[in-house]
Amino acid sequence: MSPGRGQADDLEEGQQVAALCWRRVPSLEILLITSLRTRRWILPKGWPIPGLTLAQSAAHEAREEAGVLGEIAPEPFASYSYLKERKTGALPCTVDIFALKVTRQEQDWPEMGKRDQIWLPAEKAARRVSENTLGQIIREFRKSRSS
Repeated sequence: MSPGRGQADDLEEGQQVAALCWRRVPSLEILLITSLRTRRWILPKGWPIPGLTLAQSAAHEAREEAGVLGEIAPEPFASYSYLKERKTGALPCTVDIFALKVTRQEQDWPEMGKRDQIWLPAEKAARRVSENTLGQIIREFRKSRSS
């Protein structure tokens, strides 16, 4: 990691973070949530939070959007790019994805009731997300956890 790369304060505007939330019960499952506006199935994601590392920012998004807590990987598992539609036009964004091993689901969280969520086997989760690249990342994550 380059100097400053892990701190949200030093990033460009198009940088986002996401949490790939997973558990074994007994097989690997991935948590998907719906986006607020389009209701597409996505990973919890958002903008880095000043004062937190990128990994901590991703864990914060998982708690705020899905009510899950756990062990966050310090380095991203993968990243992808997409165009975020905004009122001022499309903004190219790069999303760093951090694996979060879920250990607890809260009973109440900030965006409870605003989003749907579903736990799915990894292959079904990969097919459910609309971004092909994200589906491939989920498949790669499954392969990395099966060895």
